[in-house]
Amino acid sequence: MSKIDINGDIVESLTGTTIEKKKSRIPARLDFLQSATGLILALFIIFHLIFESSILFGKDSMYAITKMFEGEFIVKDGSPIFISTLAMVIFAIFIFHAFLAMRKFPSSYREYLRYRTHAKLMNHADTNLWFIQITTGFMLFFLGSIHLYIMMTQPQNIGPFASSDRIYSDLMWPMYLMLLVSVVLHAGVGVYRLIMKWGWFDGENPRQNRIRTRKIIKIVVVFYLLIGLFSLASYIKIGYEHRVDYGKRYSVNMGDK
Repeated sequence: MSKIDINGDIVESLTGTTIEKKKSRIPARLDFLQSATGLILALFIIFHLIFESSILFGKDSMYAITKMFEGEFIVKDGSPIFISTLAMVIFAIFIFHAFLAMRKFPSSYREYLRYRTHAKLMNHADTNLWFIQITTGFMLFFLGSIHLYIMMTQPQNIGPFASSDRIYSDLMWPMYLMLLVSVVLHAGVGVYRLIMKWGWFDGENPRQNRIRTRKIIKIVVVFYLLIGLFSLASYIKIGYEHRVDYGKRYSVNMGDK
């Protein structure tokens, strides 16, 4: 009989000949790439929502942030091409991350039912979080793609009035509401699972640190949901007030009215 090392590294045949058996490192590398791209996207979302919330400080603040991303410090009056390029880079990372993550999604309804049965029997918090992540990830594949496509093809339509017109007059606020909830939950759960997976803050008491990390992530998720909701409400309000001048662009000369 053949003898196999418990690590699967060496196989010994009947004749005593040993054969080196190499482990496939592809799954580990794909896991690392999934984690890395997920972390990049989570960091992008953290800063993106903060920049978007500049509308809470007035139209001038949001306009200044827009001009900064249009590269006004490089090109006079800025250029939407910078925003379009950034959107294309993020979209590429987004699609690559989605492709890697789909490897772990249930591939059939039968697999999904097995997972749900397993989750109910275990009633484990982290297992339930995984269900939230795959659900929000599925939503993001469509909602995030739509948003990034708009940013790539219409980068000039970003600003206090342009963004508000799109959200209110173009009736896109329901999509942005769903996008906000799904992206914040997905990013929050994703960062938590990354911390657990790679043991970044295990310390001397991993169990206690896990509980503490979960509480911190919950607070961060609630914080970003709140600033996102308040920002969305501000855009809707501005869009409503600007509906009669739909299409008119904002300038600092108008003042923050």
